[in-house]
Amino acid sequence: MKLDVLLGLQWGDEGKGKIVDVLTPEYEIIARFQGGPNAGHTLEFEGKKYILRSVPSGIFQGNKINIIGNGVVLDPALFKGEIESLEASGHDLRKRLLISKKAHLILPTHRLLDACYEAAKGDSKIGTTGKGIGPTYTDKISRNGLRIGDILYNFDEKYTQAKNKHLKILEQHGYDTGKLAEIEKEWFAGIDKLKTFTFIDSEHYINNAIKQDKKILAEGAQGTMLDIDFGSYPFVTSSNTISAGACTGLGIAPQQVGEVYGIFKAYCTRVGSGPFPTELFDETGDNLRKYGFEFGSVTGRPRRCGWIDLVALRYAIMVDGVTRLIMMKSDVLDTFDTIKACTAYEINGEKTTEFPFEIDDNNIKPVYVEMKGWQTDMTKMRSESEFPAEFNAYVSFLEKELEVPISIVSIGPDREQTIIRK
Repeated sequence: MKLDVLLGLQWGDEGKGKIVDVLTPEYEIIARFQGGPNAGHTLEFEGKKYILRSVPSGIFQGNKINIIGNGVVLDPALFKGEIESLEASGHDLRKRLLISKKAHLILPTHRLLDACYEAAKGDSKIGTTGKGIGPTYTDKISRNGLRIGDILYNFDEKYTQAKNKHLKILEQHGYDTGKLAEIEKEWFAGIDKLKTFTFIDSEHYINNAIKQDKKILAEGAQGTMLDIDFGSYPFVTSSNTISAGACTGLGIAPQQVGEVYGIFKAYCTRVGSGPFPTELFDETGDNLRKYGFEFGSVTGRPRRCGWIDLVALRYAIMVDGVTRLIMMKSDVLDTFDTIKACTAYEINGEKTTEFPFEIDDNNIKPVYVEMKGWQTDMTKMRSESEFPAEFNAYVSFLEKELEVPISIVSIGPDREQTIIRK
């Protein structure tokens, strides 16, 4: 048995949480492999909405084991709030949620450093959520981080050393640390909550599970175009969001990877700063935001909206090795007369279908193909046999352009609004 990977192919917010929830019945273990609480996965079922930040999205399905892998960075205070919210709604996670000892901790001072560094950038801000993700990964790479396992070994001493290093940096920047004591109080309460869960050597646990032929789904956060190496740098996240990140974020070898599910929206969105070649600033963009309710599940920030970008999407499929595509929010396009898709970029008068090193919206002109919209409410459909001809034409066009089959189509936020294509 091989481990399957599910990840986003655009700039995040593709709807990964819903699809993990839908696919979970086919798996025994769901493992999150990177990212932190800046990535929110929204799930809706039985008339209720849930937002997950660090907990894998398979937590609602039966007695499946869910793992927070070593590639994740965890904020104990936010974790405590997330767990207590789930417990209040009747979901007891203690026997079903395991946490890697090698996952890194987001410290209170990491959050202060995040805000300090972003403020220092002035007009060059990258749009961080201020959750301390970047500084935590920085400490990880510079070998100064604290991990979940450190909670069990001389933790107070290790914490004080890390905190004092950060305070010196903040002092050099003249940054106000007056809120630190309040943040620390919540943070240490989160540490106490963490101690009630089981810490594991996740690399051993997962590889042993593979040997036992257990079905495992690795869940990614954010999206491929936010990858630290292959995204629209520097407007990216601090981890590897591509499928290779599942290997380093869980401790598995590349030959253990089976299917790679790539999720994308029928259009395109982005949150925060950074290039977005197909962004729309007109009524069409406003309608995409309104109909798609495009606001961040964690931050509440309005998302920038535009037509689907097949140049970026083909690039993401290539670096991820996607074997199956999943198209989300198809219903958002239900009312449009015309649907557009960017098939190439024109840069300095030359056309290219390859994603360039330098992505500057001022120099990139999207080359669009126009298709007739279906102007049909698809939200109540339960079979692909009900799809209008114009929608089928759109799907066929995308499959031809992307050279990967679209296996699942989502036509609404609920579990039931998910069509498996044959």
